[in-house]
Amino acid sequence: MGWILLALLFLLVVVTLNKTVQVIPQARAGVVERFGKYKVTLSAGLNFVMPFIDNVRHRVDLREQVVSFPPQPVITEDNLSVDIDTVIYFRVTDAVAATYEIANYISAIEQLTMTTLRNIIGGMDLEQTLTSRDQINSGLRGVLDEATGKWGIRVNRVEIKSIDPPASIKDAMEKQMRADRDKRASILTAEGQRQSAILTAEGNKQSAILSAEGARESTILRAQADREAAILRAQGEGQAIQTVFQAIHDGQPDQSLLAYQYLQMMPKIADGEANKLWIIPSEFGDALKGLSSTINNLPGIPQEVEGPRTRVDLGPEEPEVAQQSAEELKAAQDAVAKAIEEAQSAALPAHPTAAPSHPPETGPATDATDEQGPEAPRA
Repeated sequence: MGWILLALLFLLVVVTLNKTVQVIPQARAGVVERFGKYKVTLSAGLNFVMPFIDNVRHRVDLREQVVSFPPQPVITEDNLSVDIDTVIYFRVTDAVAATYEIANYISAIEQLTMTTLRNIIGGMDLEQTLTSRDQINSGLRGVLDEATGKWGIRVNRVEIKSIDPPASIKDAMEKQMRADRDKRASILTAEGQRQSAILTAEGNKQSAILSAEGARESTILRAQADREAAILRAQGEGQAIQTVFQAIHDGQPDQSLLAYQYLQMMPKIADGEANKLWIIPSEFGDALKGLSSTINNLPGIPQEVEGPRTRVDLGPEEPEVAQQSAEELKAAQDAVAKAIEEAQSAALPAHPTAAPSHPPETGPATDATDEQGPEAPRA
């Protein structure tokens, strides 16, 4: 029996301590009532109350809370029904007011949010509703903060989570958006083609300008090169003529050398495949006979050259060299004789068509021919 009393006493002590000592967590507050009337608000930490007299009726969370409400249908100014989903961020600032001023502040906030949202959306059309979220959020926050202030609640932020128009409106909006995108794409494509055409034209222009400048520079350089080449060629020809002229004067040629050169050129004049027909005058034979006397009387060329002749010193001649020189001299004489014979044979008419152009004349005409020299054959 004593043990039972001892156990009951121990249980009474434990219950009394549990009722007396109250531990409140951080960011929470405990509302204490004594005999059903508000007594005190317990703060975070260790607190002592009167057991069996004081009662902690409600523990209020003082942290910021987030409540998401289900979508609610709202009618816009242009009579379109949209579903709007909202999110409320609030915090309890007065635990006593939140406990005694409102029975269920979460439900009250939800209902107040829906009614305020209908009032705001009712003055906007669909386009303004979809594009004016900041305006809707600020309007909701102002109304809710003013209404919940007496409940010991502060609304920090209101967000519109989604606005869902009807399916037909969505389809129309998608078509409009697709048309706008196609329009912007066409505009961008046209602008790109225009820019491409402009850049291509500028590139062609620059290419043509560079090509023209290159052609001009090339023409100028080629003209300068041709001019310098012509100048150098003329200078070279002038120097060559001057050198030949000086060599001729230094060599002091006479009439015999000129006659020999003339006789060497006559067979070459008659030679060639293009020389099919030659018309030789009748007095050409008489002129050939007096060739030596005519050549010897050319004006401006002296009969004999005075002064020493320029010769090449070949050193002392050996007998074999002297004999070879004699043979070469004889060969040269034979060549001269052969050239004279070929000139005479070329002067004789070889065909009836090559008859003399007019009857031969005697007397003074022959003398005139001898004085003027032989006529050049006419092709």
